[in-house]
Amino acid sequence: MRPSLALPPVLPLLTILVLIGPVLAGLWGTISAAFGHLPVAGLQGPSLTPFQTLWEWPGLSASVRLSLVTGGLATFLSLAITLLLLAGWSGTRPFRAVLRLLSPLLSVPHAAAAFGLMFLIQPSGWISRALSPWLTGWQRPPDVLLVQDPMGLAMTLGLVVKEVPFLLLISLAALGQIDTQGRLRVAMALGYGRMAAWMFGVLPALYARIRLPVYVVLAYSMSVVDVAVILGPNTPPPLSVQIVRWMGEPDLTLRTLASAAALLQLALVIGALLLWHGGERALAALGRRLIYRGPRLSQDGLWRAFGLMTSLLCVGLVLAGLAGLVVWSFAARWSFPDIFPDGFSLRSWQRNGPAALETLTTTFAIALAATLAGLVLTLGCLETEERRNLRLTRKGLWLLYLPLLLPQTAFLPGMQTLLLGFGIDRTLWAVILAHLVFVLPYLRLSLEGPYKAWDARLGAVGAAMGASPSRIFLTLRLPMLLAPVMTALAVGMAVSVGQYLATLLVGGGRVQTLTTEAVALAAGGDRRAIGLYGLLQTAAALLPFVLALTLPLIVWRNRRGLQHG
Repeated sequence: MRPSLALPPVLPLLTILVLIGPVLAGLWGTISAAFGHLPVAGLQGPSLTPFQTLWEWPGLSASVRLSLVTGGLATFLSLAITLLLLAGWSGTRPFRAVLRLLSPLLSVPHAAAAFGLMFLIQPSGWISRALSPWLTGWQRPPDVLLVQDPMGLAMTLGLVVKEVPFLLLISLAALGQIDTQGRLRVAMALGYGRMAAWMFGVLPALYARIRLPVYVVLAYSMSVVDVAVILGPNTPPPLSVQIVRWMGEPDLTLRTLASAAALLQLALVIGALLLWHGGERALAALGRRLIYRGPRLSQDGLWRAFGLMTSLLCVGLVLAGLAGLVVWSFAARWSFPDIFPDGFSLRSWQRNGPAALETLTTTFAIALAATLAGLVLTLGCLETEERRNLRLTRKGLWLLYLPLLLPQTAFLPGMQTLLLGFGIDRTLWAVILAHLVFVLPYLRLSLEGPYKAWDARLGAVGAAMGASPSRIFLTLRLPMLLAPVMTALAVGMAVSVGQYLATLLVGGGRVQTLTTEAVALAAGGDRRAIGLYGLLQTAAALLPFVLALTLPLIVWRNRRGLQHG
């Protein structure tokens, strides 16, 4: 028997360290700076001056209100649309069609989707052009604030169209763990309509499994920066954007103010999560009362149509926005209200292409390095758990979601400050480490199901033939899980490509990716350059998914049994 490769037992501990180490260190750095302790700026705490300065900032109440309203509303609408679609149409032909359209949209970065939406709804966007002048009478773009509106409606819409695909795919994965059809048959046999049967019979079991992803959406929506910069108001901006502005000031003392605001952001997110949890309990109690009262709610045609139409609207907005990126990147002269440009040109690609391709190379290198490192850690953890018969506990699940549940503005400023103190900030390796923190949870969530579903009897056969556990892993399990591994790789790279705040703060402006460059262009208003960068950003995230779909089919085209997962 050949000697086996020993599985490093340190991989699970190293994974935990990578997940929570930067987060805890960043939180400590944020807390220290918030209380006036910032040695790099010559400040020695503790002091409450940063909080006093924050309370005196005139835009504080408006920024807090924007963060709470846009984050909460975006989460509620995204979840509602997802549940209405599932309740009314799951298992039907229209549902499968919508799913085929929604699934690829998960790979579209938030910034690219936001730019596409901006090209659609701004006063000179495609929607205004399509309605002018025959319906609106507009010969010039109207003086209406549709993008960056003070209420944050455009920002909320931009978040909804991206979070619906995420929640839908998470929900579908969770539905595979419960007896959906059996629950529906029992409820419908009692006289409930399709949607009522789904809400009363399936939703309680489903929501228990998607609660943490919903919390992630809420925390992210309240603290998002790139979408807020593109679509959100400027005077004042949401609290997360203002934090980044203070962090970018050359006056290092303003970092204490940013840290105080970051702790306020953290408190807001925690408060919103607790309030959402209270809403869950209230709705559960309401549901039980409705069940006891006995209404069957069989007339649900209007709600079914609403769920389908809103889902198709999300699909249509993202796809039309991506089409807008393509057209604007090649557009020559394009006057309002013409719906299409007078001609097409490669001028923008010739002017911006070389720099964009260099940035694309950097973006891809960071994404590949962070994802491969995360993949090694994830596979090592899963294999260790299998060999030792361990399972991820509820506490472990919360630990896995910790970097996603905490607002990035709460620990990334502190992480940047600590790296600055050690003199290792603004490096490529620091950015890769920061990306790895956010890539790891998605890799684990993508691979855990297929890994656990692998038929252990195949491993038993291999062991009976004298193969070591490591050889079984390398020659049996890993090749058969090629498709799920490639999918996880694509998910991880898409997450890395879309990282804005981690790159901006940890990279300190010296490490440039497509996302940071695209968002920086938002202030300039060069639509052709924005279209080019948004298109390359989408391509960088979408290409790994194309490879994930095609490569296993090519490699195992003559071995049907190895197309597992």
